[in-house]
Amino acid sequence: MERPIAFMQRDAALAEARNLRTKIRRGEFQDATSGYASGLAQGNVVILPKNWADDFLLFCQKNPIACPLLAVSLPGQPLLDALGDDIDIRSDVPEYRVFRHGEFTKETQDISDLWRADMVTFVLGCSFSFEDALMRAGLSLRNIESQSNVSMYKTNIPANPSQHFSGNLVVSMRPFTPADAIRAIQITSRLPKSHGAPIHFGNPEMIGISDISSPDFGDPVTIKDDEIPVFWACGVTPQLAIANARPPIAITHAPGKMLVTDISTEQLSIL
Repeated sequence: MERPIAFMQRDAALAEARNLRTKIRRGEFQDATSGYASGLAQGNVVILPKNWADDFLLFCQKNPIACPLLAVSLPGQPLLDALGDDIDIRSDVPEYRVFRHGEFTKETQDISDLWRADMVTFVLGCSFSFEDALMRAGLSLRNIESQSNVSMYKTNIPANPSQHFSGNLVVSMRPFTPADAIRAIQITSRLPKSHGAPIHFGNPEMIGISDISSPDFGDPVTIKDDEIPVFWACGVTPQLAIANARPPIAITHAPGKMLVTDISTEQLSIL
């Protein structure tokens, strides 16, 4: 008996995700992960010492749109079995950023030498997870068409602070025609674990973005005359909060270079 097409597509996505993580672990892939393993959730990563973890957990709980929690590890546990087969958070992200006392110090492809027994990993939902749903609805995504990283910007919208973590939201941007923007809002509103519906569309200056052609993270993309920019909350937001909180060490993913999981986007959706 032949397997349904949906199962075959999921099998193919799982194989792609596991192959991609193998390449990342070997140092053979260091690019942005948008467009890979369609239908599977990708995650932002934040790693902190245990004595900072509870306060960051509170920050996530107070900002569920920007920081939708997918998983939290036990202290010192680098394997994330709940998110996929043989995921090792020390090596399975294309590029990591290391912060010391809030200051960005370096990017690296492996953090095994930095790993400690008190480290807690947070994996947060990512907007890359909803891109497959948008494309299946017939919407075009400029960052995938141009094979570039998504455009991300700092805003003037404050996050809800915890005791130590605070800062403004970061957003990702994708341009659409007005009709397609409405459809994108409808689709992503059913995916709260992937940041849900946009938090703004139209005039970027209203949220503190003075030059839409110069993103703070990622790559610029063309916005056509008949299109408007649409902005989603972004999981790079914690990196600004880390700069303000100044923990002795913090490790994150590099913007756009995510942890690719085995969890289907449908598992995280609201029907």
